[in-house]
Amino acid sequence: MKKVIIISAFLLAGTSFAALAKTDKKTPAKKPAAATVTPVKWGTDATHSAVKFSVSHLTVSTVEGNFKKFEGTVVSNGNDFNNANVNFTVDVNSISTDNDMRDKHLKSDDFFNAEKYPSMTFTSTSFKRIKGNMYALEGNLTIRDVTKKVKFGVLYGGTVKDPYGNIKSGFRATSSISRKAYGLKWNALTEAGGTVVGDEVTINLNMEFAQQKS
Repeated sequence: MKKVIIISAFLLAGTSFAALAKTDKKTPAKKPAAATVTPVKWGTDATHSAVKFSVSHLTVSTVEGNFKKFEGTVVSNGNDFNNANVNFTVDVNSISTDNDMRDKHLKSDDFFNAEKYPSMTFTSTSFKRIKGNMYALEGNLTIRDVTKKVKFGVLYGGTVKDPYGNIKSGFRATSSISRKAYGLKWNALTEAGGTVVGDEVTINLNMEFAQQKS
């Protein structure tokens, strides 16, 4: 009888431990949901921005110009510009090299054909921070009816609030392209055999963006 009681006690203890183990088994904790970052949209402050270019002339000097009308947007992850999306449009008819005759020629079919292709556009595919305030911007640039990939080196100047409560961010971007690759092929030769207009065009952008208010 005593033996039966001892065996029963062991069985009851085993059942109790099994039930306790089952009760104490914890449900795996759910991972916290990733914090949602609200996209922030920025628009160009054209008054404090410039779209400039330069190209060699007669192989011995450089001609500079700019576009007076342009607009662009940047959509960032909060105040972090890494992986931001950039879109930009330039009005080709606003080209200026401080010479009316030359500007008219640049708008003709020898170069931009501004009547048929009034805009240049850029759409980013990547905007990555390299180190410090240096970024690499890549995207598709369309001039006339030709679209090609380009890469800009970008220097981020910082973000501040102006005296009127507007939040501004500044950037300087530089790249170079082949104008002939975009169908701007006109040229002539000098007596020495050099070209009147160089093929490589340097692009310099000094941009200030204003955070758009919701």
